[in-house]
Amino acid sequence: MKICYFDTIGGISGDMTLGAFVSAGFRFDDLAGELKKLGLQGFELEAAHVERNGIVATKVDVVISEQPNYHRHYTDIVSLIDSSTLSSSVKDRAKKIFYEIAVAEAKVHNSTLEKIHFHEVGAIDSLVDIVGAAICLERFGVEEVYSSPVKVGNGGFVNSQHGALPIPTPATMEILRGYPTVLTDIPQELATPTGAAIIKACSRGVLDVERLNVASIGYGAGSRDIGKIPNLLRVLIGDLESRDDRDAVVSIETNIDDMNPELYPYIIETLLSVGARDAYLVPVVMKKGRPGIVLSVLVDRDAVDAALRVLFRETSSIGVRMQTMERRKLVRSIKETQTSFGTVRVKAVVNDGKEVLIPEFEECKRIAIEKGLPLRDVYRTLESELMNASNSPK
Repeated sequence: MKICYFDTIGGISGDMTLGAFVSAGFRFDDLAGELKKLGLQGFELEAAHVERNGIVATKVDVVISEQPNYHRHYTDIVSLIDSSTLSSSVKDRAKKIFYEIAVAEAKVHNSTLEKIHFHEVGAIDSLVDIVGAAICLERFGVEEVYSSPVKVGNGGFVNSQHGALPIPTPATMEILRGYPTVLTDIPQELATPTGAAIIKACSRGVLDVERLNVASIGYGAGSRDIGKIPNLLRVLIGDLESRDDRDAVVSIETNIDDMNPELYPYIIETLLSVGARDAYLVPVVMKKGRPGIVLSVLVDRDAVDAALRVLFRETSSIGVRMQTMERRKLVRSIKETQTSFGTVRVKAVVNDGKEVLIPEFEECKRIAIEKGLPLRDVYRTLESELMNASNSPK
């Protein structure tokens, strides 16, 4: 599987992203030609080789020849992208990136997606950066994106149309909420809203670089020399060695020893309904020999707040423990297959390149009720038929 890994050595911005991809082998003229499909006037793209701490990198600049005197709303940007002649995958990625920015800006300014309008982010250079990043990902055939924890500056201020904003800016931090982030002691803007949104919208999370067979390496340079660390973004493009699937979940745990046990089934059902991937109970003996329960919940980062609301509302807990955990899992999907019971939905799991079909409980239950058969007989029949189907030559 072809992936792209963003190594945020000195942060990430839109122009650093384009520079890194050009450095990795995307011909500059081809990038400029693809960007013309956006149908946007009033800019030119320039590129140059620069050095940062002795490392040669590419600096890409969007030179504005005519600055517009109006602001673009989020819906205007979506319409502009949709009406272009760019490919559908480029359009989808670009809109996904802008959505992350729009949601963050709306939150920071107490507005809505319909009302929010963009100053810096909606300017021509940011449009070019975001659409250009989507073009580069498509050109390299990238199927998945990963990154290092995102480095951000800390302290100091950056000027904006709203006045001086603290570093890291509110929009950047809102975009990176729930994503692994490193707060440095560098009082400069390392990660811009555009750069943060590229990672948040496209990345599946943090990746161990050792799992990547690197084919292309590129360095994109920031605008200034920040001294302590190279002001660079590095992209690594290549294939994953492992065939398993990986992601990260947050584990939430709390110990309870003073609740009516009849409440737990409802609590678990409610947690699952707000997005928990799993929730379960483990009996324990607590201090003073009292019997208790460890209530554990596994959730994606964006469902943490919802799960916490349920725990604090529905249980007697006044505190929880949380940690982010990496998961390794076999690639799986749900598919329909023909059996002696008719068309049945089954789980398809890929292990070491081989697809294995596994019965789904709810389907077995449905068949048992419809046919008036023992559930275990349905399981046995389907297991036998699916095993034969998995082993048959394709």
